[in-house]
Amino acid sequence: MTSRINSPMIVVSNRLPFILKRNQDGVLERHHSAGGLVTAVAPVVIANRGTWVGWPGIQMNSESEAIPEASADDKSPTSGLKSEQVECVTVAKELFDPYYNGCCNGTFWPLMHSMPDRAVFSAETYDAYRKVNEVFAQRTVMALKKCLAKLDAEGHMDVAPLVWIHDYQLMLAATMVRRACEEEGLRCKMSFFHHIPFPAWDIMRLFPWDDEILEGILGCDLVGFHIDDYCINFLDCCQRRLGCRVDRTRFLLELDGRTIHVKSLPIGIPYDHFAEMGRSAPKILKEKNQKIILGVDRLDYTKGLVNRVKAFERLLEKHPEHVEKVTFFQVAVPSRQDVKEYQQLKEEMDQLIGRINGRFSKPNWSPIRYIFGCISQEQLSAFYRDSAVAIVTPLRDGMNLVAKEFVACQDLSDPGVLMLSPFAGAGGTMQEALIVNPYELDDVAEKMHRALEMPFDERLLRMKHLQRREKLNDVNFWVSSFLQAMGMLPCDLNNNAHNAKMDPLSLEDFDYYLSDYFDEGNTSSKLSLILDYDGTLAHLAQKPELAVLPSETKDILRRLAFYQKDVSICIISGRGLDDLRDLVGLEGITYAASHGLDILSPDGTRFIHPVTKEHEQKMKDLFTALEAEVNRDGAWIENKGNLLTFHYRETPQHLRNDLVQRAVDIFLQNGFQPQKAPMALEARPEVKWDRGRASIHILRTTYGVDWSERVRVIYAGDDPSDEEAMQALSGIACTFKVSSMPSTRTSANYRLRSPKEVHLMLEWIEKRLSLRRSPTPTSPKLSKSPPSMGSMTHSFSFEDTSDDEIRRIRTNSRGRTQNIFRTRKSSSMLNKMGTSISQCPIEVEEPPSSPENQNRVL
Repeated sequence: MTSRINSPMIVVSNRLPFILKRNQDGVLERHHSAGGLVTAVAPVVIANRGTWVGWPGIQMNSESEAIPEASADDKSPTSGLKSEQVECVTVAKELFDPYYNGCCNGTFWPLMHSMPDRAVFSAETYDAYRKVNEVFAQRTVMALKKCLAKLDAEGHMDVAPLVWIHDYQLMLAATMVRRACEEEGLRCKMSFFHHIPFPAWDIMRLFPWDDEILEGILGCDLVGFHIDDYCINFLDCCQRRLGCRVDRTRFLLELDGRTIHVKSLPIGIPYDHFAEMGRSAPKILKEKNQKIILGVDRLDYTKGLVNRVKAFERLLEKHPEHVEKVTFFQVAVPSRQDVKEYQQLKEEMDQLIGRINGRFSKPNWSPIRYIFGCISQEQLSAFYRDSAVAIVTPLRDGMNLVAKEFVACQDLSDPGVLMLSPFAGAGGTMQEALIVNPYELDDVAEKMHRALEMPFDERLLRMKHLQRREKLNDVNFWVSSFLQAMGMLPCDLNNNAHNAKMDPLSLEDFDYYLSDYFDEGNTSSKLSLILDYDGTLAHLAQKPELAVLPSETKDILRRLAFYQKDVSICIISGRGLDDLRDLVGLEGITYAASHGLDILSPDGTRFIHPVTKEHEQKMKDLFTALEAEVNRDGAWIENKGNLLTFHYRETPQHLRNDLVQRAVDIFLQNGFQPQKAPMALEARPEVKWDRGRASIHILRTTYGVDWSERVRVIYAGDDPSDEEAMQALSGIACTFKVSSMPSTRTSANYRLRSPKEVHLMLEWIEKRLSLRRSPTPTSPKLSKSPPSMGSMTHSFSFEDTSDDEIRRIRTNSRGRTQNIFRTRKSSSMLNKMGTSISQCPIEVEEPPSSPENQNRVL
């Protein structure tokens, strides 16, 4: 296999594939690390001049301390891995402890094993996790650059190395690496393999930063799990939390214009190695006329050790014929002994085993033999071979290789029986085992009895099937399957799943997104469209004046505006009002300019949020300072009155960081917190107002204070200012993030890639509206120029909307929140009364006449 791989591989894991220790003189030495992953992957890295990135397991004296070469007598799979092929990640102890013990073991381990009651959610430990992932990403990029330099020197400019990231300790690293590669133009393929379970949506969303974790994993091109169930859980989380489009049939999903493949790749063991050890290992268990029930596990609360011991006690109670004839042999490998929960588990096991032994022991027999410690692979193989039953009953486990190792070591002249939990990944494929629920103690006891009494022919049949499958699907098959899925091995291109792509977005996709928003039989409900302009309706351009609304989108908005009984349209933007109206040029719609500080309704009513004279002067000073220092190298300043934007889209990449940093400093020096926009920074008035509050204001003034009872809202936008509206409308509106940028975090329900897909959404809306009623022949007229200050009508009095109203009806789910409208009591009452909400008069309170109100522009 190694000779057929067409590019080098960079493996990134929490630990290096060998153990580093210091001898008495303080000199580093390499020692073999056992494990199927190392056995299978290390030869591939060695043969293809790849690199292994990982933490050495000890604190290094310095980042430059050399990794020793393997000793001459080292025959392990990593012996050929040269020190130059190792990228050592050094992390300070004060950072590593909250990362590993705090976040990885204290949060992700119980959460991923569906035990959220044991998980501790801490911003401090998660911040350490994020920082350590950044360190791993930096070292991975360094390794990638070295690898690319070698390939380029040899003329292999078209070869892209494979970066393969492993396990839950590094779920953020992929996106960090991808971001660096895109910024620096580095070519690579990326993949991630998750070695433990991936939980269902209702468990994963308990983690406060779950969206960041999901997006971190999605930095890869291929995401691998052990079984289909974990794949489905992951797809579900990405769809419901990130709004990704998914293909559940082909296990594909789309994010930021990329198709990510999700694949089940059940890991195997080095079968031949264990089979040979099973044949050659000397006999260790000396008991005659004794049957052994064997358990081998780390001492971990996910392994179900307490339940297992209690089930054995139940066996002796229900079937006393096994007393003095059966011994339960449990090997518990120490794990995380400095963690309180693990200390308590050990204490509970000690007391439980002591009680059972005290209850059932005879002068020459004890029911349970318990080893708390590590044993060699040779001893373990002998235990496997000589045991009558192996009981592998975790409460939750990613795969569990103990079950596979037991099978490989079996002697078919007297095969044992495997008892396996369905909650282990292996439980889905090893169906010839006796499948037992570890929570049903009586059932486990009965299955133990059945296994002990099982006749030879049944044991032989079951074990033959198990051995045949595990020999075929060993760890080498797992690696080759992965490499083939990544396109790293020659194969029939037509049958290569790696080439599969998500189908283009179609009208049918919006049946899923928006079907709850339309009931052709209910003509009383209203639809409010609030749409951003730049990047949502029109493609982003180098200069704002070049961002032109496509004619087909303009036509469909014009047609939708005629459905005035059913739909209202608002276009919101950071542009000034005159600029926005000139670019859109449509009547009968609302314009919300300057991020909603300046709102013009279809009937000519205008709302301008007041700002102080101090702000106006500060804005002038900021403009002067920016123009003097950073109005160069393609950057420029746009003055929008109450807003100011510093654009740097045309600034060369190598000059951008310094120029933007200087602009940020100028913003801060002049009393402004710079707001991020696509390739720009904005200065806004210091008022309690944003697109979210502006959207609430527009909905209230258009439909009245009870708008949420009868209006469906669709919001689409592309930049950080739109996130303010999406958060304010969470649970109230169906929101769309429009972006093709990589690693874009969002509060939106769903994602669209471009204005072209927004146009497709508008087509779907028009089609559904046409089924409800014909468009109205006339619609409100909008004067071609803004009304003068003197003639402007002012019909609304508005104070800042309270936080309570903005947050009402909010839900944690990013899923199909539009179902909330079907449970509205008031709407159902109106429907029963036969009242059309569109015909209900809306009374508007006039502001009291006062000098303050007379001077305020509305």
